[in-house]
This record gives sequence, structure tokens and C-alpha cells, in this order.
Amino acid sequence: MTAPRRSIVVGRRLAERLALPMTLAVIWELCSRAGIFDPQFFPAPSQVASTFWTWVFGPTGAAHGIYSGNWIDHASASTRRVTIGFLIAAAIGIPVGVLIGWYRIAENLLDPLIQITRPIPMTAWVPFAVIIFGIQEPASISLIALGSFYPIVLNSAAGAERTPKVLVRAAQMLGMSEARLLPKVVVPSALPSILIGLRLGIGIAWVLVIVSEMLAVKSGLGYVLWDAYYFLRMDIIIAAMISVGFLGYLSDRALLAFGNYALRWSRGIYEGR
Repeated sequence: MTAPRRSIVVGRRLAERLALPMTLAVIWELCSRAGIFDPQFFPAPSQVASTFWTWVFGPTGAAHGIYSGNWIDHASASTRRVTIGFLIAAAIGIPVGVLIGWYRIAENLLDPLIQITRPIPMTAWVPFAVIIFGIQEPASISLIALGSFYPIVLNSAAGAERTPKVLVRAAQMLGMSEARLLPKVVVPSALPSILIGLRLGIGIAWVLVIVSEMLAVKSGLGYVLWDAYYFLRMDIIIAAMISVGFLGYLSDRALLAFGNYALRWSRGIYEGR
């Protein structure tokens, strides 16, 4: 594909992806200006954008308010917690899931506990996290790691369990030992499912960072969102929601790009668009 043709395709794809959000924003703006929406509870997108700009680029200091010039600090705190919690979940969830999917004894020992604890809402674990870690960052990270763990472990187990038997028999015929079979055959075969679990896990991590920061720490986008609620600063609340959505989208795109690179040998199985 030539460079001009590629630019046209990229531009068209970007326009298609922005069409619906921009249309909704225009309708929202018109309804706010016409008085259909109460501006106190549904501020216009233009007001949200102005507030967002001040939150990101405004002067800092007590004289300028608590929602001026400190967006990067809160966004960085949330991103750090999501990253650490997600990496912990991946480091535990992937090997545990592969073992459950491949070894019957691991499934019998571990799967019942996972299935029993999985339906418990993450908010139910907040008191335990606060009691163990206090109102500090480890409490938030532990909740994020726990919530992200489940989709990662389940998808990893499903991928390992669906390893084609023909691959296993071929590897055994070539003299591959059981110890090498897992890393050389099972894990590569399970990678598409593992990547799906990672994408689900990172999405849940961004959901849980808001819950955990509301209740377990005193910084981050979730903390700002909850703090703004007490002052009925709906513009700040919406700006925080947009921030989480945007950062979550970037995280997903990064994982998708990594998946496309790592699984370039299996475009037919896992291919991002």
C-alpha cells in the first residue's frame, strides 16, 4: 500500500471512530445551551473542556484551587497503581491458569477456590484491604490485582486446555519431554487466549482503580472524582471519567499492539483491527 493510500485509510478510520463521540458531544452541547439539561448537573462539553484544560495546564497552588494544574499528578498515581496491580495479576494469573488448563490435579486443587471467590464483588474486599494495608497505596494495588486476576487466569486456563492434540502428539513423536512440552507447545498455543485475558484484565484494572481510590487512598483520578462529588463539581467528575476512559483506551491499544506483534505468526487466530 502506497503512503498516500495509507494516509487516506488511516484518516477514514479515524473519522469513523470519532464520528459517534463527536455527534453525541454536539447534541449534548446544543441541549445544554437550549436549557434542556440543567448545567449544574449536566455541564456542557465546552465547560468540561475548559475545566479539563485548567485541571491539566492551570497554575498550581492553594490560591488557584484544588482542581488546577495537578491532573498529571493524579493521572500518574492512577496509572502507577493500575500498572503494578495488573502486572501482579498477570504474573500470577498466567502460570496458574496454564497449570489449571493443562494439569487435572491443578484444576481440582485451584479451580474450585477461584470459582467460589470470583463472584464476590471487589467492594466486599475493601475492608480487608484497608485493615491489612491501611489507607495507603498497597490497599488500592491489592484490589486492582485481585480483580484483574480472574479474567487472566480463566482465559489462560481456557487457552491451555484447548491446545490442539495434534501438536502435542507431534511434539511427543519428536521426543519432546513433558517438562518442555508446557513452555514449548502449550504456552504458545494458549497465547491468543492469554492476550484476550490480559485485555479484559487491564480494562477491569481501570474500573477498580476508581473504586479503590475512592475508598482506600487519598490521591488519583478516583479520589478526585469522589472529592468533586462532595462539592457537586460535575465538570470535574466528567473530566475524571473521560481521563480514565482515555487512559484505559491507550492501555488496551498498547496491549493490542503487543499482541499483534507477539502473535504475528497466527494472524488468522488473533488479529486486531
